[in-house]
Amino acid sequence: MVDLTKIASLSGWPDTRKELEDSFNKIMRVPKYEETELQVRVQEENETHGVSRRQIIFFLNDVEMVSGWLFIPEGKEEVPGILCCHHESIYGKDESAGLGGNSQLAFAQHYAELGYVTLAIDAPTVGRRAEDKVEPYNTDSFYKENEKLSFAGKMLADHSRALDVFSEIKRVDTTRIGVIGHGLGGLNALLLTAYDDRIQTCVASCGFTRFATDKCAGKWPGQENLLLFPEVIRALEAGDLTFDWEHILSLIVPTPVQIITSVSNSLHNNPKSCQKAVKIASKIYKLLGASSALDCYPHYDGHVVTSETLEVADEWFERWL
Repeated sequence: MVDLTKIASLSGWPDTRKELEDSFNKIMRVPKYEETELQVRVQEENETHGVSRRQIIFFLNDVEMVSGWLFIPEGKEEVPGILCCHHESIYGKDESAGLGGNSQLAFAQHYAELGYVTLAIDAPTVGRRAEDKVEPYNTDSFYKENEKLSFAGKMLADHSRALDVFSEIKRVDTTRIGVIGHGLGGLNALLLTAYDDRIQTCVASCGFTRFATDKCAGKWPGQENLLLFPEVIRALEAGDLTFDWEHILSLIVPTPVQIITSVSNSLHNNPKSCQKAVKIASKIYKLLGASSALDCYPHYDGHVVTSETLEVADEWFERWL
């Protein structure tokens, strides 16, 4: 495993970063989509609180389409865009749009009302991508058809494709694109930021704990049938884990990232290890002259987004986006 604490200069960083990218790709097993026209189509449109809410569909690849909620604030030009990744909710993108579930997680609606163009899509197995007679977030059928991929990699490819939608909207400044997520959405937000350099800033709430000390590493806690990283499980069983969350965070440097994590009543079984990963990765941020671009905000409210943590996220986007 690359010991990030021993990197003292930039001289060997390019080679080290390439090694980390190789490890990331090995774990993620991201599907490669052929170039396909988005063909964005509006299926429904409503005006609310000075914001246009549109239900759209677009092509992920040459055989698969996905539905999304696109919010566009009225009278705004050249504004940033924010991709909103939903958490482990049966409501999928609808929760982010304020159409079901927890109103505190209605990120797409919230940030549109603050003046950003926002987008939320369903993850596979939920919302309009739910399968008949299959429980939400059950990945068994996915792996039967995609043995060489990971479910986390599939979500990553989908979210990366969703960023293309912003380039189709004239009001969006595509040099200012952010991503936010809570829970499973926080995990997806971080993975996307490490993978796609179009992301200029990220806010991730309660999205991870270090693999090395995670009792359910490779899966999502509370969702026993949600297998995210088969390669992590294999590596831990073989005793050759060479990659952890501090390495993922180091791939993000120097992109600004706000980590929000609960250190009590957390869904994750070792939430303090999140702070350890941030502390290690902060050495790389400092080395590359971006010390202020990585921040960890701990709280004691459990696996939730509160008014206080939402304010932290708002301030981060206002500062960096």
